[in-house]
Amino acid sequence: MKNILFLLSFLCVSVLFAQESKQFKEAKKFQEKLNKEFSSKEESPLTEEDLSVFEALEFFPIDSNFIVTASLTFHKNSKPFKMKTTTDRLPIYKLYATARFQLNGKDYFLDIYQNEKLLLTPDYEDYLFLPFTDLTNGESSYGGGRYIDLRLPEGDSIVIDFNQSYNPYCAYNEKYSCPIPPKSNHLKTKILAGIKAFDH
Repeated sequence: MKNILFLLSFLCVSVLFAQESKQFKEAKKFQEKLNKEFSSKEESPLTEEDLSVFEALEFFPIDSNFIVTASLTFHKNSKPFKMKTTTDRLPIYKLYATARFQLNGKDYFLDIYQNEKLLLTPDYEDYLFLPFTDLTNGESSYGGGRYIDLRLPEGDSIVIDFNQSYNPYCAYNEKYSCPIPPKSNHLKTKILAGIKAFDH
């Protein structure tokens, strides 16, 4: 009996380790891809001055505690609206769902959006947009908040990996126009995961 319990415990630990290892690799791959983009003269949002001395973006340590599975409440009849940006540009978004999850034993929620233009764009019709702010903004992370890209889920839950959060281009170059995270998407906690503020 003890041998069976030991084997079951070992299998459970092995599965958890495999999941964490996969999540770590995905987050690391995301970071490497972002650094490659920022290093490219053709793709980088950096100013010429910043690009000339750019080495790498700074991230919080990858932490599996900031990977959450959220339950979704869908908003099928939500009306399109103009989302505020850092300029006078007003892109059209639609509230897709509200994600509810636990983080460090506390309940939180974030609204997830769909861009009306991307719904008509091949390869991006399943794209979801999650902008948020938290208590690190203006300190260790960009003051204007951060973004996470998601894809349409198959069921009524979705995995949110804060390790894959990134800054709006406005954090690097004022020539860009960036959506401002709605006030409802402010998390009253520190998200010590994902990208940090850019040190010019």
